[in-house]
Parts: sequence; structure tokens; C-alpha cells
Amino acid sequence: MQRLLDIVLSLMALLVLSPLLVPIVILLRLTGEGHVFFLQNRVGKGGQAFKLYKFATMLKNSPNIGTGTVTVKGDPRILPLGHFLRKSKVNELPQLLNILKGDMSIVGPRPQTQRCFDAFPAAAQRAIVQVRPGITGIGSIIFHDEENVLQGHADTVRFYDEVIAPYKGALEEWYVANQGLRTYLVCIGVTAWVVLSPESNLAWRMFGSLPRPPDELAGALGCKKRGIP
Repeated sequence: MQRLLDIVLSLMALLVLSPLLVPIVILLRLTGEGHVFFLQNRVGKGGQAFKLYKFATMLKNSPNIGTGTVTVKGDPRILPLGHFLRKSKVNELPQLLNILKGDMSIVGPRPQTQRCFDAFPAAAQRAIVQVRPGITGIGSIIFHDEENVLQGHADTVRFYDEVIAPYKGALEEWYVANQGLRTYLVCIGVTAWVVLSPESNLAWRMFGSLPRPPDELAGALGCKKRGIP
């Protein structure tokens, strides 16, 4: 059922969003470095690598510059149009093509580079490769503003590896253990709501059994000001 919904919803989305996608393609072609898509190897179901499609938002050689595959707020590698595309999550829409190819689902664990995947605890790695990765999912929802979460840490790579990755892994383990049609549909709805209202705590209210973040992340994720214990 989920695979059927993936195909139908992806085709509908491409059709409805075409008036937005076509101008973006033209603008990207005429600005920045002139490339439209960014393709990168990500870890998929069964641990198999696949090419992830995104709109180009950063310099072509960005994985080999600065903080590598970890992006921070105000990252100088981000192209002029890239700030809007990343903030609005529009840069993720080409992954609808990955869904049609069967590489991804609409909902699932966020597809990771091999380097970031290796930072996850072993139990999380085993859970993640059981399912197709998703354009959205509980990890993507909770960390929808990851660049701000990383802000203020002198060693962003170390903070990602030692604090963010273990908690992200716990969230993805939760998803795999609780996957189903209800979780799939609610994640889609919550994603749309969070894009419109980033400060919302809807995810925590809809999924009350989510693992709670460590103290180092609770403030950055807004848990305290939202009344989340």
C-alpha cells in the first residue's frame, strides 16, 4: 500500500508543482555555477548506495570544502538561490524522481551519506537499512532546522557525531518500529504543517512516544519553550 501511495502521490506532486519547478530549473541554470541538480551517493535500503537528486544549493565541490557533508547556518558554500530553496525545503523536491525509481519513499529515515551513516550507532544502522529512505520522516521533521542546531559549536563535526547522530539514530529506530499507514500519513501532514509553522510542537503531540532528546539538544530543538519534558 505504501509503495502504491508513493507512486500516485509523487506523480500528482510533480504535476501540481510543475509551475514552480520549471522556473526554478531556469533560475538555477542562469545563476550560481549554472548546474541544476546535485547528485550524491546516499545509503539506501539494504545498505545499497543510490544517487540522490536535489536542486543545486551549494558549490559543486562543497563536500570537499569546509565542514564537508555537514552544513551550518550561514555556510559560505550555499549559492544565492540556495538559501531560499533550503529554508523552504524546495531543494528536496527532485527526490520525487528517486521515489518513482524505487530508491526512496515519501516517508522514511533521512537518506545519509556514508560518512554520516557511519556516525550512527550500530543498532540504528541496522534499523535504517530495513526500509526505503524518505523525503520526509520523523528525523527530518525534528531536525528541520539542523543548521541552527549546529550554530555556536566550535567543532560542528564532532558535535554532529557525538550528540546529533545518536539522537537521530534513536528517532529513526522509533520510525522503523512504528511504521505503518497511520505513521506514513501523519508524517506527511506534520511535515506540511512544520514548513508553514516551524515553531510548532505538533510532531511531539502526534507522536507522544518519541524518544526525548539529550540535554545538549533540548534547548536547540525548542523542547523547553514548547513545554516538552
